[in-house]
Amino acid sequence: MCGIAGRIARDRGARLDEAALARMGELLAHRGPDGEGLRVDGRVGLVHRRLAIVDVEGGAQPMSNEDGSVWIVFNGEIYNHEALRGELTSHGHLFRTRSDTEAIVHGYEQWGAQVTDHLWGMFAFAIWDGRDQSLLLARDRVGIKPLYYAMPGGDLVFGSELKALLCQPDVRREADPEGLLAFLTHRYVPGPRTALRGVFKLQPGHRLLWRDGRVELSRYWDVPATGATSRDPDGAAQELVGLLQDSVQRRLMGEVPVGLFLSGGLDSSTVGWAMARALAGAKLRSYSVGFPGEGENGELAYARLAAKALGSEHREVLLTPQAFEEFLPRLVWHLDEPVADSACIPLFFLAEAAKPEVTVVLSGEGADELLAGYPIHWKMLALDRLHRALGGAGRGAIRALAKRSRHPKLAKYLRWAAEPMERRYRGVSVALADDERRRLVGTSFRSADAEAEWTAVWAASAGRSPLGRLLYADTKVWLPDDLLVKADKMTMASGIELRVPFLDHRVVELCASLPDELKLRGRTGKWLLRHAMAGKLPETILTRPKRGFPVPFSPWLRGPLHASLRDRLLAKGSSCSAFDQKVLRRMLDEHRSGARDRGEELWALLVYELWHDRFVRDASWRSAWRPDRRSSGTRNLASRAVPSAAATSSASPTTGAEIPSPRPT
Repeated sequence: MCGIAGRIARDRGARLDEAALARMGELLAHRGPDGEGLRVDGRVGLVHRRLAIVDVEGGAQPMSNEDGSVWIVFNGEIYNHEALRGELTSHGHLFRTRSDTEAIVHGYEQWGAQVTDHLWGMFAFAIWDGRDQSLLLARDRVGIKPLYYAMPGGDLVFGSELKALLCQPDVRREADPEGLLAFLTHRYVPGPRTALRGVFKLQPGHRLLWRDGRVELSRYWDVPATGATSRDPDGAAQELVGLLQDSVQRRLMGEVPVGLFLSGGLDSSTVGWAMARALAGAKLRSYSVGFPGEGENGELAYARLAAKALGSEHREVLLTPQAFEEFLPRLVWHLDEPVADSACIPLFFLAEAAKPEVTVVLSGEGADELLAGYPIHWKMLALDRLHRALGGAGRGAIRALAKRSRHPKLAKYLRWAAEPMERRYRGVSVALADDERRRLVGTSFRSADAEAEWTAVWAASAGRSPLGRLLYADTKVWLPDDLLVKADKMTMASGIELRVPFLDHRVVELCASLPDELKLRGRTGKWLLRHAMAGKLPETILTRPKRGFPVPFSPWLRGPLHASLRDRLLAKGSSCSAFDQKVLRRMLDEHRSGARDRGEELWALLVYELWHDRFVRDASWRSAWRPDRRSSGTRNLASRAVPSAAATSSASPTTGAEIPSPRPT
């Protein structure tokens, strides 16, 4: 796992600023603490930071083919690289290393841009072909690894993180108003847009070919539509388990220790079960995060139960509101773009605690988007049935009732029932409802284009079942632009590589091919996975209801963090000063008094304000994070070891220790 960046000038006689390219690498140092590489050749500059996992001794980048005509910088892992090596060797290609990177280089020589079709894994890479003076950017099928780009003056600038692009002086630090509107709706900015004008995300499953200032974008993979109307549950369960076991086995690839992020939910516990079988008695390390005083129904209690069943050596991290607040500036720095997902912070500290023991961790991301694991899925389908049954007159009455309702949640569901699915559904997570966003931003920010990305994704799902359309949208938008960007950047901030077995493209394609009844039955999501894991995991985990990671940020924003929240949002010159101040003050007052829970909305506004301050307003944005500039946010954390289930029947914590301060990046 690594960080990549670079610049290609449109002018063939140009000479690049080597110092600016070196700064790009410096800002990505946390992604690759084990090595750095820089190649500048006239108008071409390629930058690499390395986290050594496969071929630790021989996999340095930038890497070339035999005659130096093709160069690559690559971030990710290719799990079928050994099979590709055999195939490419049979075609006459010569390998100098054991790294998966070299398989991409020779694969490009053999198949051109279609090399992406042959790769199994997670990846973002750039290939410079000196033979025809072109650059190819590519991103993996579901967007596990991020890749940003901009085109100032026809040049191409790219990087694993947005901040690296800003080392180039002609990449503007200008907030995009349409990106702001999209963020206020979703809590993140759906791609290809970002929160900065003129900076874009390469979409999952896409390639970008640049030549002399001209760009050609193409999609090489998409989530297939289901063709099945029925399927034997036992046969489907057996196929799913077999693919997951193979996926986990492949993701144990490498020359470094591997661990598991274990929440105690069905998804991570399933990954842990497959890991335990693949490790065949070798030590399984697992890590969980929670909050002081969360009780026997909290995340940690379930994680301990799962760890005991798996026989793992288990460790826990406790997060306090003080640590939460102190880490906020660093959170924004590592995220690059505003993502108002409060689970980002515990995820960072979980990675920080795991780093001394492992370099790679597996997790359960993706199962909910593939197999309908969120409560919003059955709720949307129920509302869709009601919407169709109401007819025109009934929908009008429902709208009128919604306007009179004084209960915000009831009013929301009434409004939803009156709207068709494509206008109602905006994904798993929403920051501000449409009417609240309109009141807050007024008329100056309104734009019909702010929802263009979501509209395009919804249109692309035409012909699928209602549930199929929901899952397609989640997989194409929510998954890459919130969950996966959060997972990548919070783990890479500590030099940890996160691998996600559920998002092996073969698993994605199998789940997409399944009939709806094997995914969602009544209010039970991930039905097939529960069926498949029966007898393999404790019944308590199999039947545990789905809930988001329970970061108690709403009471924290009402209590110990409210004063600083209020000061930031109402400060003169803040990004929020452009909003309706009466509406903003009312939101703060309602939340403080408990009259209405405004935690989601206020958290989103706080994240945007911190991001805007750091990346748009702050003149020192080019500096890497230094712990002496702001508090590291770790003094209020504790790490605890839980005895291995193989050694004791008790799962209570036995030791406590402070987490070391985060390393400089």
